Amino acid sequence: MDADRIVVNKLKEHSRLSSDDIAEIKTLSFTRRELAGHEDLIRQGDEPDKSVVVMSGWVARYHLLRSGGRQYLSFHMAGDWPDSQALFLDRMDHAVCAIGSAAVASVQHKELTRAISRRPSLGFAIWRETLVDASIFREAITNNSARGKPARMAHLFCELFYRAKALGHVDGNLLQLPVSLIQLGEALGMAIATVNRTLVELRASRAVDFRSGTLAVYHWPRLCAIGEFDPGYLHLKSLPR
Repeated sequence: MDADRIVVNKLKEHSRLSSDDIAEIKTLSFTRRELAGHEDLIRQGDEPDKSVVVMSGWVARYHLLRSGGRQYLSFHMAGDWPDSQALFLDRMDHAVCAIGSAAVASVQHKELTRAISRRPSLGFAIWRETLVDASIFREAITNNSARGKPARMAHLFCELFYRAKALGHVDGNLLQLPVSLIQLGEALGMAIATVNRTLVELRASRAVDFRSGTLAVYHWPRLCAIGEFDPGYLHLKSLPR
C-alpha cells in the first residue's frame, strides 16, 4: 500500500475526509526508509521535521530511563501513523524504534503544514489522530496501574489483536507479533519471571497463547473478559465494539 493511502485510511478511521482532502493528501511527497531491528527512528530530545507512517514491520514508542532501561508506551504495525503528534511538538519527549526489521515512509512537516493551511478540515483530522493516541496512552496508564497482571497482559493482547484485525493483519486467529518477552515486560511493568508466570496463567484460561512472536487468540470473548477490554477508546469505525 502507498503511503498516501495509509494516511487516508488511518484518518478515515475516525474522521470524514472529502474528495478535496484526499486529493491534498495525494500531493504529499513521502520518502521510504528501511530500519534494522531495534534501530531508532526518532530519539528522545530530537527536534523532528517530519512524520512517518509504517509501511511494513512494527515500531514502538518508548521512554528511555536514566538506568538505560525502557518503558514501552505503544506498539505500531504496518498501516499505522505512530508520530502524527510530532507535527505539533518542538522536541520529542519519547523515542520510536523498530521492533525487528521495518520500513517507514516520511513526509516533511512543512509539506503537511502547507496542506493543512489549504485544507483546514485535514488539520482537524490529523489533530483527532493525536487525540486517539492520547486515548491509548490514558488506557495504558489505567492498565498498568489498576489491573492485576493477567488482566493487564490480556488487555494489551486484546488491543493489539483488535487494531491488527482492523488493518488486515490477522490470519484466522493468529497475529505475528515480533515482541520479545523482555519488551512485553517493559511495556507492562513486569519482570521477566512475572511475564512467564502470567503467560502460564493466561494459557490455562484457554483464551490465548503467545509463543515465539505469534499471538494466538482461541476465545475472544473470554480474553476480553479477562482483560476488561472495551475497544471504544480506540475509536475505530471499521469494527464492531
